[in-house]
Amino acid sequence: MSENVSTATATAPAAGGTGAAGATLLRVEGLTKHFPVRGGLKPGGGGAVRAVDGLDFEVRAGETLGLVGESGCGKTTTGRMLVRLLEPTGGKIVFEDRDITHAGRRELRPLRQDLQIIFQDPYASLNPRHTVGRIVSMPLEVNGIKPPGGVKRRVQELLELVGLNPEHYNRYPHEFSGGQRQRIGIARALALRPKLIVADEPVSALDVSIQAQVINLLRDLQRELGLAFVFIAHDLAVVRHFCQRVAVMYLGKIVEIGDRTEIYERPRHPYTRALLSAIPDVTQLGPAGRIRLTGDVPTPLNPPTGCRFRTRCWKAQDRCATEEPALVARDGGAPVACHFPESGELR
Repeated sequence: MSENVSTATATAPAAGGTGAAGATLLRVEGLTKHFPVRGGLKPGGGGAVRAVDGLDFEVRAGETLGLVGESGCGKTTTGRMLVRLLEPTGGKIVFEDRDITHAGRRELRPLRQDLQIIFQDPYASLNPRHTVGRIVSMPLEVNGIKPPGGVKRRVQELLELVGLNPEHYNRYPHEFSGGQRQRIGIARALALRPKLIVADEPVSALDVSIQAQVINLLRDLQRELGLAFVFIAHDLAVVRHFCQRVAVMYLGKIVEIGDRTEIYERPRHPYTRALLSAIPDVTQLGPAGRIRLTGDVPTPLNPPTGCRFRTRCWKAQDRCATEEPALVARDGGAPVACHFPESGELR
């Protein structure tokens, strides 16, 4: 995947060039999601799965923030809370200076025009009984929007915008490839002209040969339409080429956040360094080579005390078990949640 994306984007400018100067579009404070577990040996239930446990970050207009981490770290749960498909357990979600954390259905309806999601699986996210025209036009119909020239014309314009034939309006999802289906999902997300899109691993279910095409499409759309993205992925090569800022998650928490240069060239958290070492091109990592983490990821039902990464960290000390590290900038670098952060650049 890294080779495909690198070839397609090596000479292209950074995505969303105007984003750095944009106003804050989305602000998240202490965002939490705990899923209760019923049953268990003790009376009163089996506790709660702490899927997301206190996130703080911002997304500016026109920029892309990447959420990365191992499977099960809480990325998808975070994305679904941002678009209010899941109700947060705690914390705050502020979109354009409006608190939407617990907004009801009536309050959310106008918000849906500005906040959309692209789902991971292009096969499961499209209704096989509906035509492409019906799928893409549904957001317009639900929100009572009547575009100039009619709904059909608007849908055909959207299909053309994402690289599909407008004449495919009456076809069904099973008649398209995986990459084409994901383009249909992108067209649906663009129907209401949103300001921010949560892209939940939009290329992970696609063939490697077309992943770069979809990434380049998203980047072109961002430039043309001024979109902001929260881009959820586990492929760090893709994130590096598409995202301006990167937040690294581990077991429901952000352990490091910063612009891509800081994260990819000067990672401070041991977990970030381990993730980067897993990128196939390990020739850039110097004599240390790939870092192989030992042990299993702890259960979010009972996460470790102190630093959650300490059970797999080669730098862990007694302090890591008793004191949870705060996510703060250290020594002029990116904010990192580690008592003993790494120093120096990847070589």
